[in-house]
Amino acid sequence: MRSSERHLQDLKELSDQISPKVKETYWLKFLTFSCDTGFGNLLAKQLVDRGMQVLAACFTEEGAQKLQQDTSYRLQTTLLDVTKSENIKAVAQWVRDKVGEQGLWALVNNAGVGLPSGPNEWLTKEDFVKVINVNLVGLIEVTLHMLPMVKRARGRVVNMSSSGGRVAVIGGGYCVSKFGVEAFSDSIRRELYYFGVKVCIIEPGNYRTAILGKENLESRMRKLWERLPQETRDSYGEDYFHIYTDKLKNVMQVAEPRVRDVINSMEHAIVSRSPRIRYNPGLDAKLLYIPLAKLPTPVTDFILSRYLPRPADSV
Repeated sequence: MRSSERHLQDLKELSDQISPKVKETYWLKFLTFSCDTGFGNLLAKQLVDRGMQVLAACFTEEGAQKLQQDTSYRLQTTLLDVTKSENIKAVAQWVRDKVGEQGLWALVNNAGVGLPSGPNEWLTKEDFVKVINVNLVGLIEVTLHMLPMVKRARGRVVNMSSSGGRVAVIGGGYCVSKFGVEAFSDSIRRELYYFGVKVCIIEPGNYRTAILGKENLESRMRKLWERLPQETRDSYGEDYFHIYTDKLKNVMQVAEPRVRDVINSMEHAIVSRSPRIRYNPGLDAKLLYIPLAKLPTPVTDFILSRYLPRPADSV
């Protein structure tokens, strides 16, 4: 039996051991963010199928309605934009009304964007802020508002990071924000230890999700390229643009479409008696990114720099 199948069987057995009364009232009330599509959507459905009560925050009305239709009364939805503080406060009050004195067993921070990304010099401050506000600042603000409820239940916080939070493989705000998620998660894990709260980090490899958007990759990169000053474009050269874009396309094409290992890792972090601190779903995470993160920095730099094209003004 494959390890992922064995892992799923263990989760099913663990879920079966939980009494219906506990599932209904206390143990598995949990809140997950960004449930319109991708990891959050599939996780919410999987946990509802296990008999758990799910509070799901979606970014769009359409996404919330679709998720509600696809599940059952055990799931309740609300709308949330993690970049808006007043919206976060309102959702926190909504959750407080739902969980009452029993508290919130698990908070799953899954909201994330990956774009714009590319060579750092091609980007603006606004490009970085757009990503960091969702992936890091929003995650922090949501967590701070939900922590009293999680502490009351002696539950857990599950934060979605990335292999890009262990080794910076691309420029832009994505890896910057994920390094921040790692640091924030590490610090609150130590602070919350004596409250009986566990903090888990999910660090997937390269999976095919909606985080990369729907727009054609080449057209996105072309927009970045064409807005650059002529001096900057000359320093890189047209060949650099084409080779860099082609390499990004290759990365997207080999992305793993089967996300079940990620969902199972998230569920394990929620229901296991002894959740791991870090989960690394994906062979590329285990065999490439984590080893790169642990190698001496000059060695990692040498390996990753070989992947980048040589600019026109290279020395």
